[in-house]
Amino acid sequence: MKIAIFGLTVSSSWGNGHATLWRGLIGALAAQGHEVIFYERDVPWYAGHRDLAELPGAALVIYNDWQDVLARAADFVDADALFVTSYCPDAVAASRLIADRARGVRVFYDLDTPITLGRLAAGRDVEYLPPEGLGAFDLVLSYTGGPALDALEKQLGAQRTAPLYGHVDPDVHRPVAAQPMFGGDLSYLGTFAEDRQALVERLFLEPARRRPEMRFVLGGSGYPQDFPWTDNIWFMRHVAPPDHPAFFCSSRATLNVTRRDMAAMGWCPSGRLFEAASCGAPILSDDWDGLDAFFTPDEEILLVSTPDDVLAALDRDDIELQRMAARARERTLSEHSSAERARELVGLLQTAPEYA
Repeated sequence: MKIAIFGLTVSSSWGNGHATLWRGLIGALAAQGHEVIFYERDVPWYAGHRDLAELPGAALVIYNDWQDVLARAADFVDADALFVTSYCPDAVAASRLIADRARGVRVFYDLDTPITLGRLAAGRDVEYLPPEGLGAFDLVLSYTGGPALDALEKQLGAQRTAPLYGHVDPDVHRPVAAQPMFGGDLSYLGTFAEDRQALVERLFLEPARRRPEMRFVLGGSGYPQDFPWTDNIWFMRHVAPPDHPAFFCSSRATLNVTRRDMAAMGWCPSGRLFEAASCGAPILSDDWDGLDAFFTPDEEILLVSTPDDVLAALDRDDIELQRMAARARERTLSEHSSAERARELVGLLQTAPEYA
């Protein structure tokens, strides 16, 4: 298949989770014999933090303005599938161009469905949604499953919906040797977000306050100067994707914290969750509906809701934690790899009535 994608960014992983996901998925699609073109606008924020120059096996087109895209429309209008994604700067223009001229399956992929629906519920504009909704697309994919799919149909007129969950490239995210700079008792990798700060306080900062003899490691961008650091928290402003395996593998356990809207809707496994599992790291996570469909609690992952839960998990024997991590890694390689998601995606595209 020939697949064209208009997205946020694949060239920069700074402060967003889309890039790593697309890199894994596009790499898997290319390895399975598909032709992929990814279009992203040259936004200054990402241009200043670009950590990928080309997509192995695929094409990356970084354009300055929408007229550049229109001038080369012949390169993609014949694609078997054309994607527009959430937070794409030119999502509305791309949606209309695809509706008018595309010959293949028209797909909208919302990687931020709880945010989308939360803004709609609050009466706020969603800049990446066409004002007329999603009815012009043949398939609407959601990073979040469960009730989110019904909401996309009822509120935005989506004709056909399906989940396309997070995933991981196990060739990139794999067990590696620990590095002292990332070493600690508990790590947390995530950009600052106001709507998950309360959970970060409860599940990361409070345990750090209670156990000053332990080392806690936090990596991510956007944290404010008045963030309530403690002396036993080591901070990395940005952990580049090539360093993620060492980050996860260097602590006794790592923490997953879900943004409020995503947790409230459920069925929202983050890419970081699968990355950590693929690296063989023992995982502590907040709980939400549907989590047990991806990992079995107490066998492959530990659910925590209080500082006491976190400290009890850290008091477990290392051998027990590593056995749990090994089971999570095995399941991730079997069910949650980028290659598996690529096969799921192609199956969805090929069963669309518009696919020829």
